[in-house]
Amino acid sequence: MPRGYLRLREMLEGILSREELDALPRRWQVIGDVLLVRIDNVLEEHWSEIGDAFLTLYPWVKGVAIDCGVHGRLREPDIRVIAGEVGETFHRENGCIFKLDPSKVIFSPGNLTERVRISKLGGDEDVLDMFAGIGYFSIPMAKHARPRRILAIELNPISFGYLVENIRLNHVEDIIQPLLGDCARLSPEGAFDRVIMGYLDAYQYLEQGIRALKEEGGILHYHESVPARLYPERPVMRIMDLCKSLGRVCEIKQVRKVKKYAPGVLHAVVDAEIYENA
Repeated sequence: MPRGYLRLREMLEGILSREELDALPRRWQVIGDVLLVRIDNVLEEHWSEIGDAFLTLYPWVKGVAIDCGVHGRLREPDIRVIAGEVGETFHRENGCIFKLDPSKVIFSPGNLTERVRISKLGGDEDVLDMFAGIGYFSIPMAKHARPRRILAIELNPISFGYLVENIRLNHVEDIIQPLLGDCARLSPEGAFDRVIMGYLDAYQYLEQGIRALKEEGGILHYHESVPARLYPERPVMRIMDLCKSLGRVCEIKQVRKVKKYAPGVLHAVVDAEIYENA
């Protein structure tokens, strides 16, 4: 059992029944001084006590909120504060600093391994980040790999505001060009060595991602939420079939499970090398 869960359970003994203790979450995420957690509905009448227990467990945390998911094309978080206050905070990881408000924009510490991996790629390349958010991928890559340039496109104006500020906080203004708008319209064709599609519903934008790669070839990092029974075939075949219809050659370099996204659903990423058919 995770140590944090055991401590949380111990703190709530005498308040929750045995069945309710067994329903306590095993994992949660801390973003700066905000703790986000998913809690079973059976515990709803005890949300306040659970929130207070988290504040005791993590003295530096100022607010605890239930993560109810993400909704809409702008990827807006749905949270419910159960203890303290949730607002702007600073989150540090992998030598980078991110300013954000978890009640207004998304950030998933569960994707850290993937962000660290991407941060080592793209040196001296032209890179397109089609769903830049607050800079999850662009900023670590700019700081550590030092590409020639990164075009970072974001549709959500609140996320875009944090992206611009985080570029400044991390001193990568010379590398990252932020652009507010829809990547389906704003992604230049044939201009990039590497394209990052870090959005779980990215399939509808896959053609734009492929077309953005240089004719002589480039690397696509394509993310997708996929039922476990369809992994890895569905995301791989989506890329290969579309490349075939566009007259491109595709070589799958790697398929990775980033994390479990939901029961029976995986967050997957496919690395594909794509170039014009000779």
